Amino acid sequence: MAQWQDLLRLDAALQARVSQLYEGRFPREIRHYLCVLIESLDWDLAAGDENAASTCFHALLEDLQEQWIRSVQENMLLQGPDYTGMRDYLLKNFEYKPLNLAKIKASASEVQACGSPDIDQKWKWKDMDNKVNELKRLIMEVKKEMKSLENLNDNLDFIQKTWQNVEQDIGLAQSHAVVEEECHKRTNFIIQTKQVVLQEIVNILNLAQPIVATLTEMELPEWRLRQQLACIGSPADTCLDHLQKWFTAVAEVLLRVREQLQKLKEQNNTPDSTDASNLPGLMAIIENQTLSLFTQLLANALVVEKQPIMSSLPQRPLILKTGVRFSVRVRFLANLPEFKCLLKVKPVFDKDVEEVKTVKWFRHFDFNRDECKVLDVDSPNGDLSLKEIKGRAKGSIESRLAVTEELHIIKFVTQFRHVGLELNIEASTLPVVVISATTQVSSAWASIMWNNMLSTGDSRNLQLFVDPPPLTWEQLSQVLSWQFLCTGKRELDENQLSVLRDKIVDDPDDLVYWSKFSKNENAWLWIDGILDLIKKHLVDLWRDGYIMGFISRERTAELLKEKRTGTFLLRFSESKTNGAISFSWVDNSNGAPFVHSIDPYTKDELEKTSLPDYINTYSLRGRKSRHINPLLYLYPDIPKDTAFGHYFTNTAEKMLGEHGYVPRKRGDFSDNPTPPPSPPREPNTDMDMDMDMEMDVETKLEIHELIQELFADSFIFPENYGSWTSYEKTASTPTSFVDLPCSV
Repeated sequence: MAQWQDLLRLDAALQARVSQLYEGRFPREIRHYLCVLIESLDWDLAAGDENAASTCFHALLEDLQEQWIRSVQENMLLQGPDYTGMRDYLLKNFEYKPLNLAKIKASASEVQACGSPDIDQKWKWKDMDNKVNELKRLIMEVKKEMKSLENLNDNLDFIQKTWQNVEQDIGLAQSHAVVEEECHKRTNFIIQTKQVVLQEIVNILNLAQPIVATLTEMELPEWRLRQQLACIGSPADTCLDHLQKWFTAVAEVLLRVREQLQKLKEQNNTPDSTDASNLPGLMAIIENQTLSLFTQLLANALVVEKQPIMSSLPQRPLILKTGVRFSVRVRFLANLPEFKCLLKVKPVFDKDVEEVKTVKWFRHFDFNRDECKVLDVDSPNGDLSLKEIKGRAKGSIESRLAVTEELHIIKFVTQFRHVGLELNIEASTLPVVVISATTQVSSAWASIMWNNMLSTGDSRNLQLFVDPPPLTWEQLSQVLSWQFLCTGKRELDENQLSVLRDKIVDDPDDLVYWSKFSKNENAWLWIDGILDLIKKHLVDLWRDGYIMGFISRERTAELLKEKRTGTFLLRFSESKTNGAISFSWVDNSNGAPFVHSIDPYTKDELEKTSLPDYINTYSLRGRKSRHINPLLYLYPDIPKDTAFGHYFTNTAEKMLGEHGYVPRKRGDFSDNPTPPPSPPREPNTDMDMDMDMEMDVETKLEIHELIQELFADSFIFPENYGSWTSYEKTASTPTSFVDLPCSV
């Protein structure tokens, strides 16, 4: 039932995929109302066994019968499901072919159909929870057996020390031999009980071994990979709560196993112990196995929960600047009370990094002060800063890497001591880039992205950029899309990625080389300029999908030529590397579509006035200095005010400025670039027509506009009546300014 309930919580699109599994094969109603029973049956086994398939089939019939009887008793026959119809369907289709039913259910992979890793992950977590809970149950049984064993030992000790009084009290035969025989029986029973306890401990260790392996070799590396991708923008879940819960539970079980083994050892070492069995040798083997698992678990329990990050670059971790403080957080996953305040963690820069000794120009850094901290006592964030050590090693290997291509690591080291166990534990950050100026941030982030897409897992290649491998376009497009998701809350779509691919990729195998991306041609510098533009001025517009962004001039013309006059779209400038945005619009009033693009708005201009306000106040200047805004519909056909109205600056409350004056506002305008229509080839003799032709197009349009303004409330004009703005393909319209008085 848990599986079906999880599926019911999916969105409509994923539920539709699951629904397709059953369409024409098996009623979803039966899957829904019999979900508890269906999920409890082994359909994989039934698919290959006629008898098992028949058993499952009849179990469904019996369950339907019981639910039908219950609905009759509760007087819910009409309101409830059609149990009779479901039963008839099963009998008609599967009574003589139960194997077909089993095969349908066995092949219906609902997890694969919904394509949701979250659900798959949830079931994996549930399976791990069940295994860990079983460990807890088993150790509780061992503790009960040990308590019983202690009572047996106490009773035996009492009999051995006071056997004469026991003889008289319990009426045993008047001989020492009888008491010895009774003690021998009790001793044998104690030995058998110890063997039972040891076997239960062996069972615990047999169950714990694959759990520890799963946690340290699968779950923890998968979390590290998710964290690594999250550092470069992936929306992956990096929560450690599940891992800490499992690490803590398994560590506690193994700790209790060690305690119970110690108690058994103490019992065997008592002076009165008569144990002549091989239990001590078996306990030594079990103790070594327990210690091995315990060590494996604790050695991996220290993790860097939060990678190094400066507060000034919250979306770009792993970039550090000398002299600037950064935070980092480590966490010990085996969170037992016995381990509180036990670990003193110290950060070490470039520990065990060979490049420090062998590479000639490899820079050296250290922390500004001793940063040793006790977990659970000192600040968990670790307020650290770096300083450069100017004396560089004179190694034999020449390194000509740029500052932003030089990778370093920070390790956190601690020594674990508890009940005779001593263990050195380390945790390492992901490779970091240390810069000396803020102008290096963009290039440093390119290095961080490139490295983390190539060096996944525990491998750390600090010399990656000596000869950097290429990325596939699939890899690069994903990480670029994540950058826009982090910055503007919306990823790149297929069309936008296609434009970027055409600009960046020139390899037949779809490979992107480091020199193409971030060195020689530096496509990244242009993209990062746009990201900064979005972050500072366009987050809302990008998130709402109003910016088409990455689109060529040619494609812009193709799209707009098919639209009505006044349709416009927003696109990023391809010529300005620091980030700029322009709008292009179409005009069909001259009989043919003309497309124009405004000179792009830069960050400095958007700092003074928002893009929606520029769109709202932009105008074309015609004859007699009349100004008309040519921007009417955001592509494909959204009215301008509908798209941008709530972004416009509200000037209603600022109509009167200081001293009662009406404030002035500055607006963008351009001279009308649309050429007038060609004159007729033959003269017209009609007097009225001659006068009409003498009146140029612009004057006529001004008259049309004036009529619209005067009689807007009295007449309904056709949509394109008076339309006069048209635009020439690829022509860039210069921008001017005019003081426009605010109307009251």
